[in-house]
Amino acid sequence: MKNTITNIFTRGFVLIFILLYAAAANAQVANYNPQELRKIDIVEHLGRKIPLDLTFTNDKGETLPLSEYFNKGKPVIIVLAYYDCPMLCTLVLNGLADAAKAIPFLPGKDYTILTISIDPTETAKLAASKKKNYIENIGKPGIDDGWMFFVGKESQSKKLADALGFKYYYIPEKKQYAHPAVLHVLTQDGRISRYLYGIQYKPNDLRLSLLEASRGKIGNTIDRLLLYCYHYDPDAKGYSLFAGNVMRIGGLATVGILVIFLGGLWMTGRRKKNTASANEKKRNL
Repeated sequence: MKNTITNIFTRGFVLIFILLYAAAANAQVANYNPQELRKIDIVEHLGRKIPLDLTFTNDKGETLPLSEYFNKGKPVIIVLAYYDCPMLCTLVLNGLADAAKAIPFLPGKDYTILTISIDPTETAKLAASKKKNYIENIGKPGIDDGWMFFVGKESQSKKLADALGFKYYYIPEKKQYAHPAVLHVLTQDGRISRYLYGIQYKPNDLRLSLLEASRGKIGNTIDRLLLYCYHYDPDAKGYSLFAGNVMRIGGLATVGILVIFLGGLWMTGRRKKNTASANEKKRNL
């Protein structure tokens, strides 16, 4: 009897908790303004060239145009964020750092990362402090010039955001920015090659997007073969195996093996024939 009363009380408590939680959730939905959501978006501009004359101040305190980091023969990743962001920006940068650690390409050697603040009040000192954390996190040698952190005027960051299709807005009462979570992968001459969404990035997606942006100029033969086997799936927002190309490679490999096998048989038969001819000549002598 006592257990029955206890069970009834427990279930009643759980039910009340669920109802209160549902009521709170409904209140949030009721107070939510869908117009605000429309201010946060990514409008893809694949193939468009961003303005490389925009100037920003890097973590070393140098004010330079974006062109300083392009036309170097390697792809560039641009991350729009801000350093005092309470959560999302950190998650995006952490996700990029984790993926960068997991691929064989090195920032600075094979590609460049540019993190650019959308908050005009932030300083180069703050950018340098943020950079230090991520350089240490990746822990690969020689990447100090491979991942740069910038601050700059709103006129410059807004033009860059518009060119990339990155839609965000400022919330005065919270003193925060609402923005999407995305990496922009660009070619060496500043054209938008791919968008990678979310706060975690599959190492294979990052690797293939860099290969794609470099048009196969970075990486080894295996990397280029991977790029041939995979294609970007816009629905899945990632790279998936392209069966047609895999079958072509498999067919070529089969033909190659068959040629080698038949060539080996032909060579063996030829050697036997030559040996038999030589023995026949010896007997005739």
